[in-house]
Amino acid sequence: MTTMSSAPSPSAVTDVDAGHASRLLEHCRAQVRPALAEAVGRLHPWVGEMAAYSFGWCEAGGAPVSGPAGGKGLRQALAVLGTEAAGAPADAGVTAAVAVELVHTFSLLHDDIMDGDATRRGRATVWKAYGTGPAVLAGDALFALAVETLATAPGADVPSAVRHLSTALGDLVRGQADDLLFETRPWTGPAAVRPDEYRAMAEHKTGALLGCAAALGAVLAGAPRETVATLDRAGRHLGVAFQVVDDLLGIWGNPAVTGKPVHADLLRGKKTYPVLAALGTPAARPLARLLNSAEVLDGTAARRAATLIEDAGGRAAALAEAHRHIAAVDACLEILPSAPRSADDLRALLAFLVRREL
Repeated sequence: MTTMSSAPSPSAVTDVDAGHASRLLEHCRAQVRPALAEAVGRLHPWVGEMAAYSFGWCEAGGAPVSGPAGGKGLRQALAVLGTEAAGAPADAGVTAAVAVELVHTFSLLHDDIMDGDATRRGRATVWKAYGTGPAVLAGDALFALAVETLATAPGADVPSAVRHLSTALGDLVRGQADDLLFETRPWTGPAAVRPDEYRAMAEHKTGALLGCAAALGAVLAGAPRETVATLDRAGRHLGVAFQVVDDLLGIWGNPAVTGKPVHADLLRGKKTYPVLAALGTPAARPLARLLNSAEVLDGTAARRAATLIEDAGGRAAALAEAHRHIAAVDACLEILPSAPRSADDLRALLAFLVRREL
C-alpha cells in the first residue's frame, strides 16, 4: 500500500489526478444508476418525477435533460469503493450507494427549503420548481424509499445496516439543528460559535452520511467491526473537510461552477469556518465591527467582509483545517486491510475533494 505524508494542496493535484477521480466517479455512477432508477420507479409517478428532477435526470415537468445529468456522485463512489476496500461483494456496495444517495437527496430537498435556497447546481431547487409542500413530500418519499431499499436487501447483516443508517440519520438531524441554531447566535462575545462547536456540527451534518456511505456496504456484508469503524471514521473526517471546503466555495467560489450566488453564506449570516477562524485573530476587529453593524449584510458589505476574512487569515485557516482532516482520512486508509488499488482510488477522490474549484 502506498503512503502519503500529507494531504495534497489544491495546486499539487494534477490534471491526471482529477481525470482519475472523474473516471472513478463516472464508473461508480454507472454501476449504481440502474438500481437507483429502479428504486425511484417504484414511487408515485408525480413524486418520482420530482425525485428524477432532483437527481438531474429530467426537467421540471418530466422532459429529458439536454446536458449532463446530476451531481458528481461522491457518496455513491464512497459506498462502492468503501465496500471494495472492505473486501465485500459489489452488490452490497450498490445497495448501500442507493440507500445513501436517496437519503442524501432527501436531506438536500429539505435543506433547500430550510435555507431558502432558490438554486442548486445552476437550476431551480425542487421547492422552487414544484412548491414547498410537494418538495417536502418528495423528500419524505425518498427517505422512506431509502429505508425500504436497505431493509429488503439481500445481505449477511441487514438489521445492523439499517441501524447504521438510522444512527447516521440521527446525527444528520442533530448537525442540521445546530447549523440552524448557529445563525441565531452572535458573531462575537461569550455566546459566539466556537470552532470546536463548528467541527462537531460539520461531523454530524455532513460527516455522518459520508461515514455511513463509506461503511454501509461493509456492514451489510457482515465485515469485521474494526473495518466498519475505520471506514466510518474516515468518512466522518472527510465530511468535516468537505464542509469546510464548501464554506470556502460559499464565499470565494465561482457561481458558474457552484450553482449558487456569490457570497450566499455571508448574506445569510451563516457561521462558516473561514469566518469563525478569522474572528479568532487580532486582525479581525474591522471584520467584527462590520458583521456586528447590521443584522443582514448587503452585497457591498458581503464583498468587504470576504476581503477582511481573507486578510485576517480565515481562508488559509480553513484550508489548513480541511488538510488536517484529509490527513486523518489517509491515516484511516493506512490501517484498512485492503488492496493498494482500493486505497489509491479513495485517495484520488480525496485529492479531487480538496481541489474542487478553489
